[in-house]
Amino acid sequence: MSSLEDRHLVGIETLPPPTELKTRHAISARATQVVLRARNEIRDVLHGRDTRRQVVVVGPCSLHDPKLALDYARLLLPLAHELEEELILLMRTYFEKPRTTVGWKGLVNDPHLDGSCRVAAGLAGARKLLLEISDLGLPCATEFLDPISPQYLADAVAWTAIGARTTESQTHREMASGLSMPVGFKNSTDGTVGVAIDAMVAASHPHSFLGIRSDGTAAVVKTAGNPDTHVVLRGGRDRTNYDRQTIEAVAGRLSVRGVMIDCSHGNSRKDPTLQGSVLHDVATYLRRGSGGVLGVMLESHIHAGRQDWTPGRALEYGISITDGCIGFEETKKLLRELAAVVRPVKMTRAATANASAA
Repeated sequence: MSSLEDRHLVGIETLPPPTELKTRHAISARATQVVLRARNEIRDVLHGRDTRRQVVVVGPCSLHDPKLALDYARLLLPLAHELEEELILLMRTYFEKPRTTVGWKGLVNDPHLDGSCRVAAGLAGARKLLLEISDLGLPCATEFLDPISPQYLADAVAWTAIGARTTESQTHREMASGLSMPVGFKNSTDGTVGVAIDAMVAASHPHSFLGIRSDGTAAVVKTAGNPDTHVVLRGGRDRTNYDRQTIEAVAGRLSVRGVMIDCSHGNSRKDPTLQGSVLHDVATYLRRGSGGVLGVMLESHIHAGRQDWTPGRALEYGISITDGCIGFEETKKLLRELAAVVRPVKMTRAATANASAA
């Protein structure tokens, strides 16, 4: 009763330092090239050097089975090659899941889906999976929820999000200021966008904060600021926020090109079958010449829907255990439709540029 510390702890598990995990699962020259190329391509779109393409983050709400994730990646890779002139495709590889109350918190936290929470195994499995997907030639996108996990995983990530629940967090803004990839800040869960814009400003500046070194020791981390950030519009609890007026109003306040539209969450009213409607609306904005759209996010799996996870019970193949997703066949159809819209826009811009040069 008189204890000053550790009163509610039941144990502390020592993790291997990031350098050990990076040595055990080293990034290959091929994966390095894939990550760097995707980061640079996204930066070009962000800063207006590439006005032709859209950035697309697509994949499962969360990854619960590494084999299943690789199966999805092998389906997505040919589509990425097919549409590379119009779309920069990144696979959504989310390993950490924020929970409103309780529930499965992702592959890093509970890789065996049995409540054992073997985080060391989760970090190793997540890193290995990122490297395998990148080695296929497909860049990865994720959301960093824990400020320590980037030390283990960030070198294999081409783009990351800061979620609606953490965009306002000073810790996550500081973390983003030191990340080496472009970062998208989602709007607040109530649908307002000001917090995400404030986060962009904060992350673009230098910071000093508590963290760890690659050898695992505690340290003061000093950053230069990240100039490659943007806003992700994901809707709110009871409203959407991807209408053209909002997009153009928000884009007009930014120093980078446009915003990314999350076709799921509040914008689809948490109904995965409505993601296609959101994407069709976005395609209409592009067709009408709106310059405020940077790209889109889609929650997609091999098969549509979702299933409940219960420890010890077998799961159906290719179906999400967190948010519901659209199936891969619909995903292909939607992305080809988006590319078809981008293609004429690209050709029109090229013709205008040639006429100006003449």
